[in-house]
Amino acid sequence: MRVLILSDIHGNIDALRAVHERVRRDHFDEIWVLGDLVDYGGAPLEVVEWVRASATRVVRGNHDHAMGTGDDCRSAPLYHDLAVATRAHFRSRLDAEILAYLSSLPLEDRVTLSPGGRAVLVHASPGDPLFGYVPTGGSDETWRNALRPASDVRLVFVGHTHDQFTRTVDGTLIVNPGSVGLPKDGDPRAAFAILDGESISLERTSYDTEQAASRLSTLSLSWDQHHRLSTLIRYARLPNPGS
Repeated sequence: MRVLILSDIHGNIDALRAVHERVRRDHFDEIWVLGDLVDYGGAPLEVVEWVRASATRVVRGNHDHAMGTGDDCRSAPLYHDLAVATRAHFRSRLDAEILAYLSSLPLEDRVTLSPGGRAVLVHASPGDPLFGYVPTGGSDETWRNALRPASDVRLVFVGHTHDQFTRTVDGTLIVNPGSVGLPKDGDPRAAFAILDGESISLERTSYDTEQAASRLSTLSLSWDQHHRLSTLIRYARLPNPGS
């Protein structure tokens, strides 16, 4: 089975469309989305519509949960006000059916792979699917605790941290495809992963970051919020203080 794995699209339809070009060129049996369709980006409705039309499996991220329910997203302090501001702008503009869809997405999905393997899909971690932040470089023991509810599988897909990586702990392969719409590692290209049989590849693709940043101009953001968020989209990092 050949699967395209996406996470943390964050309302960035321009990045998602660039990834879609890969879908058009290559054959994929399924598309899995590991949550966080919304917040930060300027086109959450378009992203949700694409995911509903194209994805085979989707799990709920903390930002989907916050948009759908009105609860706090509990994102990191550096980004929290950006999430709150963009969500406040769009929540009243998304109809009740879209909000219900976001809030009703499952917290995890389990997949039987051929031949005979099983995988778990969550947004954050099996131990805390919505909010469990496990550092990429965390100790094996930290990861072992986070993986405990998925101890019966050997392939775990997570998002949330926006870090693209694979890591093996006690025979369990952890795959984070990175963020499609809001990388934070200094590489603004959209990140994703491909599962092809038993092989995992981590990939990036360029897209029009200027177009994505320009969509923020119509949002109800302060100058500082617009500056920080547009810089993050363009350069995959926040601006230096005072810049």
